[in-house]
Amino acid sequence: MRKRIIILGSTGSIGRNTLSVLAGLDGDWQVVGLAAGARHRDLAAQANQLRPEGIAIAQAEHASALDASLTYCPRVHTGPDALVRLVESVPCDCVVCAMVGAEGLSAVLKAVELGRRVALANKEALVIAGSLLMPLARHTGAEILPIDSEHSAVFQAMQAGRLGEVSKVYLTASGGPFRTWSEEEMAGVTVEDALKHPTWAMGKKVTIDSATMMNKALEIVEARWLFDLRPDQIAVVIHPESIIHSMVEFCDGSLIAQLGAPDMRTPIQYALTYPRRQVCPSPPLDLFEVGALHLQRPDPQRFPALALGYEVAQRGGTCGSVLNAANEAAVEMFREGAISYRDIARYTERALNNHPFNEAPTLDDLLAADRWARREVARCTTS
Repeated sequence: MRKRIIILGSTGSIGRNTLSVLAGLDGDWQVVGLAAGARHRDLAAQANQLRPEGIAIAQAEHASALDASLTYCPRVHTGPDALVRLVESVPCDCVVCAMVGAEGLSAVLKAVELGRRVALANKEALVIAGSLLMPLARHTGAEILPIDSEHSAVFQAMQAGRLGEVSKVYLTASGGPFRTWSEEEMAGVTVEDALKHPTWAMGKKVTIDSATMMNKALEIVEARWLFDLRPDQIAVVIHPESIIHSMVEFCDGSLIAQLGAPDMRTPIQYALTYPRRQVCPSPPLDLFEVGALHLQRPDPQRFPALALGYEVAQRGGTCGSVLNAANEAAVEMFREGAISYRDIARYTERALNNHPFNEAPTLDDLLAADRWARREVARCTTS
């Protein structure tokens, strides 16, 4: 029987790559649900082609335009809880969670609650609520398989041993566009500079996170929850070629790395077909053409966000929610020209230091911490 799949964030980069992967899987999958935040035209085009049972758009003001563009009659969910209603109303085997930021958290929780396989690109869900998601997954039997290239690489490398045999996990990072910039150059970074990623084509928010290396800070926290690691078992290494996607060191000194072309379709397909592997539309890696691979330690002065990731992984509680929300708010202000590039990490750290810490939060506590952090960053710009 064909497996049924819902794609949350179908109009974004991960969503479009997921559809590309599905097209190459010989009809093994049926798309039964699609969801987007605001891109109603793209969502309608996808829905008219694939004709899923249900679709959802988070921003309700686009509902009328979406309805007018549809050539068939699916169940349409709109508004802030649209993704949750889509997940709970359409039976499926797998939910791809590719909504950026905190927007997709409730839908991830619902998919895990229902015991689905969750192909997770939304790292923020684990950063914010890893303490809730992972125990819930163990209770319901849900599988949480990473889509982002680094954690997919770790997951694949871990098949070579047992969790108790892992000494260290190395998350690789391209270093973004500012890996070699001087202090003077860093002081004048513009939005256009931050959006010029040397390797990956991603959304604007994720691209800026890569420039600040806040994405690695978030991935440190994600790895802590996803693989049940201590913070001191997680290291970040700069690898400009983006060929080694991550590495796992075992207690006997063996270092297992996952290599591949920088193409998101490979980790997406692995999350869908695991434990099997199939031919993928990604081009094969030509090591002779690559020629050389370089590794170096990240500069903590150039990338202060990394220290925040380790702090949050150590403290837990509401820290992940504050880190994510403060960064989201600061990145948006940077894109609007309200703050400087270096203010992103600075204001995020201030919110983390000042927030009312809760060691064992509920979901409501985490969402309240998210709202507080956004207000705190806004307040920083006026104080």
